Amino acid sequence: MNNKSPIEKIIAPVNRFIHLEYTSGIVLLITVIVAIIWVNSSWHEMYHHLWEINFSVGFDTSILNLPLHVWINDGLMAIFFFVIGLELKREFIDGELSSFRQALLPMSAAFGGMIVPALIYYAINRGTDADHGWGIPMATDIAFALALLSMAGKQIPSSVKIFLSALAVADDLGAVLVIAFFYTSGVNFTALGVAGIFLTVLIAGNRLGVRSSMFYLIIGIGVWIGFLLSGVHATIAGVLVAFTIPATTRINEVVYSDNLKKLTQKFEQEIPNNSTLTTPQQHETIQHVKNLSMAAETPLQKIEHALHPWVAFGIMPLFALANSGIVIGADFLTSVINPVSIGVTLGLVVGKFIGILFFTWLIVKTGMGTLPQGANWRHITGVALLGGIGFTMSLFISGLAFKNPEFVDQAKYGILIASILAGVLGIWILKTGQKKESSDIR
Repeated sequence: MNNKSPIEKIIAPVNRFIHLEYTSGIVLLITVIVAIIWVNSSWHEMYHHLWEINFSVGFDTSILNLPLHVWINDGLMAIFFFVIGLELKREFIDGELSSFRQALLPMSAAFGGMIVPALIYYAINRGTDADHGWGIPMATDIAFALALLSMAGKQIPSSVKIFLSALAVADDLGAVLVIAFFYTSGVNFTALGVAGIFLTVLIAGNRLGVRSSMFYLIIGIGVWIGFLLSGVHATIAGVLVAFTIPATTRINEVVYSDNLKKLTQKFEQEIPNNSTLTTPQQHETIQHVKNLSMAAETPLQKIEHALHPWVAFGIMPLFALANSGIVIGADFLTSVINPVSIGVTLGLVVGKFIGILFFTWLIVKTGMGTLPQGANWRHITGVALLGGIGFTMSLFISGLAFKNPEFVDQAKYGILIASILAGVLGIWILKTGQKKESSDIR
């Protein structure tokens, strides 16, 4: 029997849409298109002025007064990196990166997919003012890549999706380290020391068994402010705070299951009052079930699950809207003929492809790893091409690498062209592979 209310029936399709793995990539793509149309329209001045509007947060003399684009790139993106940190910690504890043998193949593929693009970019821009942008083609946009992999067809083994996810997670870890060590300006050690104190408090809270999300939020803001004022990019704070979030339950699944059965029996034994209200005893049992479920849930997974929709459908699209406004004029084709655009494009499309495919082949050939179950080399080839979609993280790093707006725009041109090429080629390889397999079966 369907007891859903009218509003629940309306919301259900929306909830299903939000939880589709490729939906965030679709939303991100739509946002990019909107940004490009907007910046090339008669309202282009409004687009540029919007992100320069200042917003103040604080009280008395402790006020942060920053432009909107800084709040997005240094503030909201810290939450994005926080979720990446939660994902990394989860994968290291009980995921595709939890053992050396499991982690070796995706991490090696990620390493190859970072080092080869960086070398290609640097070779093209060596000795120029733009050579510092070598980190731009190193990253893979997991939302876009997984969205296109899902669109490539249902016959692709789930192990291929897991491989791409693990590769992208390892890639994110590499990007975080690159930002921390190579895209950090002069360091204010006093501010960094304050951030370290707040971080120590979080680590102590974890060790003492503090599980309150509010505790980690409030103290975590202190870590973020310390990093913001230190010169080390504030988004790194998000990853460090994420690693302090508890990833253990108070009770194991056996205790949870046994107690849940007892509470269910107790609830069923209550005489129903034939009312829309529960009896006091039933209400008390429901509260016990809630407390029991909270004890069986890790704060890490609870926070990650709660934040994922906000990041996927709020923060990432807003970041894309603010950073992907690319002017496409009559001279667009000639404007992309420059070392930065060429270095980024070749780095993402060619470098990612060679790096991921070669390092995967090397690990398999030496017997140190095996291909994902049910996967073949055509799948890996498609994944290697999809790895060239470096949109969100590449845009982010380009803003850190260059102070010259012209270089930033040139990097955006390369990122856009590369992402389109990598996406089209990746889907084509995967789809033609499925057609060939279908014809072979017939």
